[in-house]
Amino acid sequence: MKNLALRGLVLGAVFSLLFSPLFALQAGSKPGTEKININSASLDDLQKLPRIGPKIAQRILDYRKANGNFKKIEELMKVKGIGEKLFNQIKDMITVGAESQLK
Repeated sequence: MKNLALRGLVLGAVFSLLFSPLFALQAGSKPGTEKININSASLDDLQKLPRIGPKIAQRILDYRKANGNFKKIEELMKVKGIGEKLFNQIKDMITVGAESQLK
């Protein structure tokens, strides 16, 4: 009986070690991951966002250069190629920074 209980504990530990990283990736959250500040992000930083490739990332930079910093994250939808559907997918991963939100 003790062997069966010990075997169950070992298998449970092995299972959790093997599969917990997969569940964390599936949930889309990584511990310690910070939001990307769209007012200071580089081209490479912006491309870390899902469905943001080099073209859309460059449009974000161009928009920021022409219009100044984003005041709120919803303004990102003014960039060509970023509609409501894409915005909803990335809104929890981006920020405009505390300094823009206070103004």
